[in-house]
Parts: sequence; C-alpha cells; structure tokens
Amino acid sequence: MSKRVLVTGGAGFVGSHLVDALLREGHVVRVFDSLSPQVHPQGLPAYLAIDTQFVQGDMRDLDAVRSALTDIDVIYHKAAAVGVGQSMYEIAQYMGANTQGTANLLQAILDSKRQFEKLIVASSMSIYGEGKYRCDTHGEVAPPPRPLEQLKRKQWEALCPTCGAELNPVATDETKALQCTSIYALSKKDQEELCLLYGRTYGLPVVALRYFNIYGTRQALSNPYTGVAAIFAARLLNRNAPMVFEDGAQQRDFVSVHDIVRANLLALESAKADGMAINIGSGSPISIADVAKALAKSLGVDADAEITSKYRAGDIRHCFADITLARQVLGFEPQFQFADGIHELVEWLRSQSASDRVSDATQQLTAHGLTA
Repeated sequence: MSKRVLVTGGAGFVGSHLVDALLREGHVVRVFDSLSPQVHPQGLPAYLAIDTQFVQGDMRDLDAVRSALTDIDVIYHKAAAVGVGQSMYEIAQYMGANTQGTANLLQAILDSKRQFEKLIVASSMSIYGEGKYRCDTHGEVAPPPRPLEQLKRKQWEALCPTCGAELNPVATDETKALQCTSIYALSKKDQEELCLLYGRTYGLPVVALRYFNIYGTRQALSNPYTGVAAIFAARLLNRNAPMVFEDGAQQRDFVSVHDIVRANLLALESAKADGMAINIGSGSPISIADVAKALAKSLGVDADAEITSKYRAGDIRHCFADITLARQVLGFEPQFQFADGIHELVEWLRSQSASDRVSDATQQLTAHGLTA
C-alpha cells in the first residue's frame, strides 16, 4: 500500500538512492535536506528524482522540521553531518546537526500528536569504536582505544588488556559494548539512542540501522570527509596516490549502497525489527590498502597507495560486521561483495570530475594536533 514518506537528508548519497527505491515501490516521497555546500557545492543535485516534493531546510530549525512532517506516514531519518576527522574540531556543528537535529525531529513528532507508522534512523558502525577481538589466551575481548603512546611507536594492532598480546579481529555483533572514539561517533550514538528511547516511550516502531562503510554512485567525491572509497577515488581521478593512514592493514566492512537501500525497505516491512539496532554490512572484511589497490586497478591508474605511517585521533584498527541479526529479523542478505560492486562504482567514476581536497583536510587535522 502506498505510504507518504519523509526522507531527511534525501538529496544525499544514501538518501537519494532510497528515494528512488521508495518511488519504484509506489510511495509518495518528500525530501528534507539542507543542501550543505560541503556535500552539494552545485546546489540541488541533478540525480534527485523530479517526482519528489523537495523541501530545503535544516534539522536545527524546529519549525521547518514540524512543517516537513505534515501528512507523513513513515520517516526515514538520514540527515547527518558525516566525517570522523572533521567532527573532532567542528564539535558544535556535528552535535548540532546530528544530536540537536534528531531531538528536533522527535520533538516535532511528539508535538504533532499524530501516530506515525514507523521511524527508521541511520546509525553507524562508528559507535562501536574498536570491533570485537579474540586473544589466543584469554578468548573474546573488547580492548579500550589504543593509547597514544602505542600509536606513537607505530604499534598499530590492538593489544589484549590482560596479557598485552596482539589481538585477532573477529566479526562485531550488536552485543558489543559501544565505545565512541570521535565526536561523530558520539553524535550517531545520540541519534540512535534518542530514536529508540522515543519509540519505547511513545509506542512508535523504530528501527536503527548501523551502517558499515558504504560505497557506491553519488558519493560526494569533492568532500574530503566522506567515505574512504570516495576519498581514494577523488585522489585517483586527479592522478594522485590514495593516502592511507597507519600501515593500510586495518580491516573494514564495505557494503554497497544498493544493499543499504534494500535493508531500509526490509526494515519498513518487518515488524520483527521494531525497537532494534541492527548491523548492515557485507559481512566480509577487506583491508584499507586492498580497497585503494582495487580502485586504482579498476580505474586504470598506476598509483600505489601512499602509506603514511601516521595516525589520526578517533581512528580504530579493525571493525567488520556480523550480520546474523539482520538475516534473522529482516531477511537481509547482501547481494554485492566489494569485488563485484566496484565495477558499477568505477563506471560512474569515469564520468565524474572531483576536486582533491585531501591535503587541505590533512592540514586541518595536523593544525589541530589530531594526526602525527
């Protein structure tokens, strides 16, 4: 049955793909987006579907959010300031856009005195901090953030807090204690917990989807704080080597935007997921160095990654998803592994131009003492 759907952040990377899918399903879609110049330097993107109702507005504007909710049945909350590094020195911006913006959304929902059908919020794997690990001697452990003294020694692997041995990364499930290592992560944790708490209190079905590293078309290539695949791509399109922190062996979970969209559609249909926070990833780890190598090879650019052997405040060593819960409550099964999904990404990249602003971003981090 057709629903009236609000997608906050609907002009963005994930949001716009979700809008397309919702329209294909026959829903009526309203997009609420601030069109941040950092993400949308040209204004309203040409890829945004024309058969949506577009409203330009900021999540920090409570009256604008209230107006956007008029006659809506379902809310997808995707609006957020994104980026670990930048969040560490633009603290008010990130907490305002993400935490206060979400508080405004919930206040507007409450003040409307209407019963909405469902709220689906974009959470993030960043809220885990370090992923799960296993010690050969002490079994499964959740280590604290790596100490600064250790990072200065270029000793990158997480260590067992009991015996000091190097730990082996294992898939991270939703039972892992949350451990925010950046302002961005803290603001995403706020978004998730605010929405789930509201749902429990007021009887609104809420699902929080913890996205892992998303890649795909429409990512903001000129935004140096976006996903790492897009950052590497911007470097390569300008014939520059991808800049890799630490030694490049850190493992992540790269998930196609198409799989992310499908998880969002499943969350709308499945009551079994209500009230839950659920990992959405590919379930397969890949090293950051291998991501850079795969992108360079597919783009036909002869540029080995620049391994900086530097660290950034807020970075973690390893984290990749256990998606057992998503399979159980959503019926989610990823359709794309990185080796497959990269082909579509590369075809799109060939038609794009991108400003390489990575050096500027790195200088900002250095100026604030956030990398060394």
